[in-house]
Amino acid sequence: KSNIGHTQAAAGVGGMIKMIMAMRHGTLPRTLHAETATTAIDWSSGAMALLTERLPWPERDRPARAAVSSFGVSGTNAHIILEAPGTDDGTSATVLPPSADVPRPWLLAARTPDALRGQAQRLYDLLSARPELRDADIELSLRTGRTPFDHRAVITGDDRETRTGALAALARDERSPHVVTGQAVRGDAVFVFPGQGSQWIGMGLDLYETYPVFAEHLRACEEALDPYVDWSLLSVLRGEADAPSLDRVDVVQPALFAVMVSLAHLWRSLGVQPAAVIGHSQGEIAAAHVAGALSLEDAARIVALRSRALRGLSGRGAMAAVSMSAEEAARRIENLRSTDNGGRGGEDGSAGTDRRTGTDRRTGDGGGALSVAAVNGPASTVVAGSPDAVDAFLDQAEADGFQTRRLPVDYASHSAQMEEIQQGLLDILADVTARPGTIPFYSTVTADVMDTAGLDTAYWYRNLR
Repeated sequence: KSNIGHTQAAAGVGGMIKMIMAMRHGTLPRTLHAETATTAIDWSSGAMALLTERLPWPERDRPARAAVSSFGVSGTNAHIILEAPGTDDGTSATVLPPSADVPRPWLLAARTPDALRGQAQRLYDLLSARPELRDADIELSLRTGRTPFDHRAVITGDDRETRTGALAALARDERSPHVVTGQAVRGDAVFVFPGQGSQWIGMGLDLYETYPVFAEHLRACEEALDPYVDWSLLSVLRGEADAPSLDRVDVVQPALFAVMVSLAHLWRSLGVQPAAVIGHSQGEIAAAHVAGALSLEDAARIVALRSRALRGLSGRGAMAAVSMSAEEAARRIENLRSTDNGGRGGEDGSAGTDRRTGTDRRTGDGGGALSVAAVNGPASTVVAGSPDAVDAFLDQAEADGFQTRRLPVDYASHSAQMEEIQQGLLDILADVTARPGTIPFYSTVTADVMDTAGLDTAYWYRNLR
């Protein structure tokens, strides 16, 4: 108060800043405007005294410590104890926080292209005059301290020289590999959570080592999964010798779930908030959690037990992507079924109507069934069923010039095969409780925005079937 007067709610932090500066400079600053001490205190007793002149901070064989108190007129009493860092004895290197040494892009924004170039020039001039400014502080100020106008530029580079060179190029309207410019298109972000197939050994590890928020949520996911798995998430991601393979469905799906959830929290910590979420197959579980519809514990339980049930079907199914419409795939499945049954129709007992195409999805092949499993686009469809049925379908599709790709799985998700685990899945997930979400949830089961209170046990079977 003696330095800056009344600052209302900022009074406490003002005192803390002053004390930190005193520690840094090794000085006890004198108390200003207090030449006459109050008589309400007996200054002759005890060790308390006003500092009428600046003194050096006492040298002791321990770190310097100080207390700062802040008293509000309404009775608030805040007290904080500060301790200076210990002295460096030269035996250890300085260790920075994991995220402190990560070069983050500088974001510039302006109303017009000319104004954007002008901002680049001003920042270049500032850095030329004040080279001591930290890149991290510049990034934070640019990201949080300016309105995100439509004309934008991103400055990249691992060092100051590269970045200032990029700023100079932008100011002169010249091209640079470290400058990306563009005009923002107004719109909201949607978080999309993929299904299985996007995994690789080492996924997420750089983010884990770099961003504390990602690491925090990955560890939380590992803890939530722990009651249902007998392996370490981090060991799996690192590909350690004693860890199970990501080829196992009951390993890869929980691992993907954990990475997706942690990524969502990372994006949100950086200011990217989803206007909606959508997921494909097991990605819907992560989407439901991020939407607020499932607790982390329930979501982890669903993905772990669902994938464990799928493992029981391993070796008995196959899936493939084909470059044709769902209607064309359904027609070909029907033709195969008619051929297999001697023209009699669905005598394999597998009658069923696809909720997305309105067509019968399954075909007998003497040892299994074939289904339209997923509609990925107007000319992108996934089929699933027994290996023989999938092979027969692909042989005909390839002969007719369609592009095909057999997926690296040995079970048939989203097909009639899932009916074998229906009751078991409903039983083990019977007490899963969904709740109203805070973010719109677009269902790939119903193809519409959904009241998340309806994400009950039956829904999660439909998601798999």
